[in-house]
Amino acid sequence: MPLPVRASLSLCFAAIVMALPQAAQGPRIRFTDVTNASGLASFVNVSGTATKDFITDANGNGVAFFDYDNDRDLDVLLVSGSTLQALLKGGHQMAALYRNDGARFIDVTKASGLIRRGWGTGVCIADYDNDGFEDVYVTAFGANVLWRNVDGRTFTATRQAQDPRWSTGCAFGDYDRDGDVDLYVANYVRFVSGKVPMRGQTECGRFMNIDSFCGPRPLPGEPDTLYRNDGKGVFTDVTRSAGIVDPGHYGFGVVFSDLDDDGWLDIFVANDSTPNLFFQNRRDGTFSERALQSGLAVSADGREQAGMGVDVGDYDGDGRLDLIKTNFAQDYTSLYRNEGNGLFVDASFRSGLAATLGPYLGWGVGFIDVDNDALLDVFIANGHVYPDVEKTGTSSYRQRNQLFWNVGRGQYRHVTMEVAGPLLAEQSSRGAAFGDYDNDGDLDILVSVIDDRPILLRNDSTAGHWITLRLEGKTSNRSAIGARVTVQTGSRRQVAEVRSGGSYISHSDTRVHFGLGTATSVDRITVRWPNGTLETLGSAAADRFYVIREGAGAQPDR
Repeated sequence: MPLPVRASLSLCFAAIVMALPQAAQGPRIRFTDVTNASGLASFVNVSGTATKDFITDANGNGVAFFDYDNDRDLDVLLVSGSTLQALLKGGHQMAALYRNDGARFIDVTKASGLIRRGWGTGVCIADYDNDGFEDVYVTAFGANVLWRNVDGRTFTATRQAQDPRWSTGCAFGDYDRDGDVDLYVANYVRFVSGKVPMRGQTECGRFMNIDSFCGPRPLPGEPDTLYRNDGKGVFTDVTRSAGIVDPGHYGFGVVFSDLDDDGWLDIFVANDSTPNLFFQNRRDGTFSERALQSGLAVSADGREQAGMGVDVGDYDGDGRLDLIKTNFAQDYTSLYRNEGNGLFVDASFRSGLAATLGPYLGWGVGFIDVDNDALLDVFIANGHVYPDVEKTGTSSYRQRNQLFWNVGRGQYRHVTMEVAGPLLAEQSSRGAAFGDYDNDGDLDILVSVIDDRPILLRNDSTAGHWITLRLEGKTSNRSAIGARVTVQTGSRRQVAEVRSGGSYISHSDTRVHFGLGTATSVDRITVRWPNGTLETLGSAAADRFYVIREGAGAQPDR
């Protein structure tokens, strides 16, 4: 279990909150729960027993926004688990695919061929064979599945990257810059049914004097896997030869991201109850693990935390990509500010994000500009793992999700109560994905809820101007995953990446979205493609969707 946060952090947090500047006016942010109207309420997540007798039951599942049929709107994939009893007979349906028809989401799982029984966990998406259609990888407690998108209508299961261990987070990225996406898979614990004691049978499963499932400690961890894509659709395990050394930490959230800004994708893994991992790309097909040297392994006071979800974004507008990570209850969400040259500092207290310190247990997380003011806000999906946690008097099983509004100067303000509406609903959330599913220019939120239907939050904020860019590689991978986009608007510069996977074992819209505030156009767009090539484009009008094809400039995308 995670270590307790030192009492001194509470005092430090109180002092910093008193010193934070207050925004001149409150946010004009509003979300509407449209789950029932959208058609997604027909899906109910399955995750073990209601009492969470084993650790397999508690971690929940991921969700995804992606455009599988190339009709320029976002479809939805929802991952579901199973129960140990059902798994003896093959398990439940691992995933459900819903097609966006403009007014509702239609369940097309059976027609699409995305049929597989088992215990699904997470999801990441990319066009791994560069044929113009987005493919789907689902991790599992058991064999993972890579589904090839055949024609924008149907999928076929491949035999590639079938890691048989308990896998959680995954991410695609072209780490060797050869024009196709490779795959990193995080693995969790070695759980053998029948050999791990049930809740209440041993002191292994006690949390603050209540019975709980056993794990992750003292269960053995499973090392992660790196697969190299040979360009012909074959994935080879290159973990050892690439220098990926995982001592068996409990892996959850994963991102491929160029965190040191050298043009080559690095890998960050958020680990549960063990130090995080940061694999820095050596630009020769190998990596060096440098989490401790970079300041990303542990908290500011040297604690290994129980990391869950992760995202990357430039929250303070200095042109460098920062990193955010959710953690277990009675801890705070970690914000690592990028100081340059591969060095990071824990800025959680300085930024105000340490307001998460307390009963909330964070999972899905995203840097998203919910009001299009050109500042990245933070959304966190919360929910506890122990249904009986109320008996401790310290927390609740069902919890509110949280929204932190970026007020500028690298500072956040907790505005969940101000925004209210569906943000005040209490559930035990897990994965979260972000994207503009209704193509109205603002980012919406999809949340997985354990043992329940998902939550689709439509963004109805009074917001600023925006621009959304879909990138398409030519010599780079077709999905353009790993591309870095810089938008210049007057003196303001914004930076973002095209990314697969992230949050908590989920996948968000790969289109790059920028809020522009009052600006009605951007002055310049610069793309550093995954192969390192730079391309600079001229001005573009705001409130538009564009496609940027490698070497061919930008065109309207709708």
